[in-house]
Amino acid sequence: MSDGRVAVGQAAVDQLLEVLDLDSTGEMTFRGMSPPVGPQRVYGGQVAGQALVAAGRTVDPERFVHSLHGYFVRPGDPVEPIAYEVENIRDGRSFSVRRAVALQHGKPIFFMSASFQRAEEGLDHQAPAPLDVPPPQEVPTMTDRLSRYPERLGIWGQIPRPIDVRYVGEPGWVRPGDRPADPHQRVWMRIDGKLPDDPLLHACALTYASDLTLLDSVLSAHGEVWGPGGLVGASLDHALWFHRPFRADEWFLYDCLSPSASGARGLATGRMFTTDGRQIASAVQEGLLRRVGA
Repeated sequence: MSDGRVAVGQAAVDQLLEVLDLDSTGEMTFRGMSPPVGPQRVYGGQVAGQALVAAGRTVDPERFVHSLHGYFVRPGDPVEPIAYEVENIRDGRSFSVRRAVALQHGKPIFFMSASFQRAEEGLDHQAPAPLDVPPPQEVPTMTDRLSRYPERLGIWGQIPRPIDVRYVGEPGWVRPGDRPADPHQRVWMRIDGKLPDDPLLHACALTYASDLTLLDSVLSAHGEVWGPGGLVGASLDHALWFHRPFRADEWFLYDCLSPSASGARGLATGRMFTTDGRQIASAVQEGLLRRVGA
């Protein structure tokens, strides 16, 4: 379905699945494409998600990804295909480790290490989920939020929206001065349609989503916004740990905060919880942040 301007719901999710469905060009090499309409540079969550697809396809499907660590080294060109080269670092009795490099024009734009583990039993505990957060059904939708700021719509009015994103507080793309400082930036998310049951695909979809709002927590701490009169930013690195089974097409709370910002860089951390309070993942990211004029 569509809201008249962009693909939303299952139609947008199907487009995301096409983006994550890499072509195999060899035993350990793959090729990915970007959506036909998108930002001027490849979205970081896309290249990280595609790199995880590439790495995961070379691993025994009985081993599930438990962590990934990646660096963004060059901006990606959304018009050009992205080549992914996977290196088998190790296959042990319990763990498999892969290194995936994304290349355009013969140069790396992103590289990632990912570790996969066979299912095992062990100790189990977690920090409690936040208690003072309204459920997603009581939080404004992205369409509701955007309707208040048509001049800030920009590219968001053109690209598909495969993820239902609902900000608990003010998002970073409101007008300068409209955002109160808040140490926490909390967002409800879910893939806005049905995904196949493949656990690797859900991990890749969560990786895709994890880059959407994490860095915004740095701005939230100062009541700052993106764009004119605020700041521009770019992801420098990204790390993600998967703790428990989940479905990315079911609601999860992305609870983010920034422990430090200095030297035109900001560090952001995030925890992801299901609606029943299970912590399914943790994320850490550092980004480059520079002020722009009005």
